[in-house]
Amino acid sequence: MWLQTRMFLLVAVLFGILYGVLVGLGEWSGVGTPSIYIVLAFVFLGIQYLVGPKIVGWTMKVRWVSEAEAPELHRMVGDLAKEAGIPKPKVGVSGLKIPNAFAYGRTIRDGRVCVTEGILRLLNKDELRAVIGHEISHIRHRDMAIITLISAIPLIMYWIAWTTMLGGMGGRRQSGSYGVLIGLGAFVLYFVTNLLVLYGSRIREYYADLGSVKIGNEPHHLASALYKLVYGNAQQKGSPDARRAEGVRAFFLNDTSRAWNELRDIAQLDRNRNGSIGANELMALRQKTVHLSGSEKFKELFTTHPNMLKRMKHLSSLMA
Repeated sequence: MWLQTRMFLLVAVLFGILYGVLVGLGEWSGVGTPSIYIVLAFVFLGIQYLVGPKIVGWTMKVRWVSEAEAPELHRMVGDLAKEAGIPKPKVGVSGLKIPNAFAYGRTIRDGRVCVTEGILRLLNKDELRAVIGHEISHIRHRDMAIITLISAIPLIMYWIAWTTMLGGMGGRRQSGSYGVLIGLGAFVLYFVTNLLVLYGSRIREYYADLGSVKIGNEPHHLASALYKLVYGNAQQKGSPDARRAEGVRAFFLNDTSRAWNELRDIAQLDRNRNGSIGANELMALRQKTVHLSGSEKFKELFTTHPNMLKRMKHLSSLMA
């Protein structure tokens, strides 16, 4: 419940900021009413909501596959969707070689689960099932639509900052100190709301990990999958596919841009050096306290995914 509550409060704060800024903007500009600016903001959000899935599909080179083409993948998605109590999502394979998986869509009925060609060659059946369970949980929690919507709020703040500092808001062309001050304030809020959106993205990853376990996957299978993905992503660093995925890495199971650093941190969990994380190895982490340096805590503020060691620790707490 604490993860769900945090996300709810975060969304309330972000839309509260948006509402307050737009009402204040309407009063200051003297053009129209605050409700007009609120409507315009939601039109902007609606456009992003509608076109977002098409942009993701194009960027990720998604190809939709039939049950005849990928029977095992379809069976996994169908079984886990049934366990989660949602309609079976559309199943796709991304042409990217970088190993990973992602889910997106506008609603639960519009859900889409995709895996890359790279992940199909890397994970065993249990690990892949745990990964798909994570993605199914994103759909079940509706957090794809939520993140898509709230990520537009920093863009609105940036537009307000740019417009007011240039003195072109409304019919009053405030090129003096008031316009500059309002613009600077909007820019500060752009920075703050960006951090809040990133925080929301990290919450949703913890929540989807929990969701995968709740629909029948073992925590150590997901931990092992994450370990292998980090290793595979580190090997792909600097490749054309890694660069192509940079702008949409928030959709992935892990932050591909941090793979090298994460690999150094979590390799210590693989005590028998067999390239995976077993139940005993994850349970051993449960008894330990994870200490992050000040610099690591600071870096995490600017990432779309939780620190991997903290994430492994959370998975260890879910073990029976």
